[in-house]
Amino acid sequence: MSPISYVSTRGQAPELGFADVLLAGLARDGGLYVPDRWPSLTVGALERFATLPYHEVAVEVMWPFVEGSIDRESFTAAVADSYATFDTDEVVPLTDLGDGIWLAELFHGPTLAFKDIALQLVGRLFDHELSRRGEKVTVVGATSGDTGSAAIEALRDRESAEVFILHPAGRVSDVQRRQMTTVDAPNVHNIAVEGTFDDCQDLVKALFADDTFRDTRNLSAVNSINWARVMAQIVYYVTTTCRLGGGAGRPVAFSVPTGNFGNVFAGYGAQRMGTPISQFIVASNRNDILTQFLTTGTMTIGEVHPTLSPSMDIQVSSNLERLLFEIHGRDGLAIAEMMARFRAEGTVSVESGRLDLLAEHWSAARVDDTRTAATIAAVYEQRGVLIDPHTAVGLAAALDLRADPSVPMVVLGTAHPAKFPAAVEAASGVHPQLPARLADLFDRTEHLTTVANDYLAVRGLIEATLDGAR
Repeated sequence: MSPISYVSTRGQAPELGFADVLLAGLARDGGLYVPDRWPSLTVGALERFATLPYHEVAVEVMWPFVEGSIDRESFTAAVADSYATFDTDEVVPLTDLGDGIWLAELFHGPTLAFKDIALQLVGRLFDHELSRRGEKVTVVGATSGDTGSAAIEALRDRESAEVFILHPAGRVSDVQRRQMTTVDAPNVHNIAVEGTFDDCQDLVKALFADDTFRDTRNLSAVNSINWARVMAQIVYYVTTTCRLGGGAGRPVAFSVPTGNFGNVFAGYGAQRMGTPISQFIVASNRNDILTQFLTTGTMTIGEVHPTLSPSMDIQVSSNLERLLFEIHGRDGLAIAEMMARFRAEGTVSVESGRLDLLAEHWSAARVDDTRTAATIAAVYEQRGVLIDPHTAVGLAAALDLRADPSVPMVVLGTAHPAKFPAAVEAASGVHPQLPARLADLFDRTEHLTTVANDYLAVRGLIEATLDGAR
């Protein structure tokens, strides 16, 4: 069988191999790349995975997606190096919260958030492919808090990439901001945009839609619009399910705090590959466009409200387009028309029959700040475990919507509680401590430039910086 190739969700961009998709990020037609088919994991493989180290499972799960673009030895080395940066050999340890509910701790990487799991690998894959080609790229990303620091940590001091990260000014935690802005590396540039995360994301998409700028500056993306991000996240759904189910086909359920939908779409990918996942709970905060969609079939863009869980303060969830593509029979033209209407009118609906395709496995809940704080307090009081506000949103949703108490329920712990110390301390009475390696974070000098929410201003800043770096 030929290697997997990648198609755009909007149907008008050329099919590409993995290496080209890695560097392209967003498709030329504005769509997102997805594999042309889903590989299968056999029951025998799942049984083996239950006892294998994380990095070995990761190679096997991801290999079909990259085969033909990188040799197996180089890929294996990149994976091993990526997860050697984590502070636990398990990479994603599980904590028992009682009553069959488990916390999957995704925050043991260098920047204390789940984004490290993908971006530590993506950085190494970038370096490998760009070195092979003898090229350099301009990496542009938008962050609601965690993607930026993880991308910067993965790409800092690499000669193959100049990195520009846009974050919404005043809308990330102090720890999140400083993890980005205190990195003193010549190829790292932080841009604080006077707007929301959605504004930052729109600016990045506009840069990619500007073909002249995209080509002359050789743009590449690190947001979860980049397929490689989703690919790497599939792995922890597989490993967690295999550990709790023994790899014997016993199902596991997941509750996923999500804003941009990339994390939970990775779970969908794992399920399509044969991982026995019985339920996905999509957990939203007050910015509940995903809950709105999964319960009514309608998406309407509203005001972005600041919350205790700022990484989810989003109204336009880019990766939902990948799921829409799947439930519309991979009809790219239909998705292109739908997304154009969504942008023009601010609202769009899908037929109830399409939504019915998700009814068996998908549910969604909205969790407000009061419930978020109460959940942080309860978990600490009952189990002695501190969780961050995003994880609390996922746990509250799990408690509300768990379909089968006999099935293990995994709540994805997306960030270390010390990334959001004010919210955690206010709820629990305990100030979460940063790891020793970050103890001086607030003593470090910050480096950032604040700009208006204006495309020409952002593009001009990037161009001036690149030209000055020559």
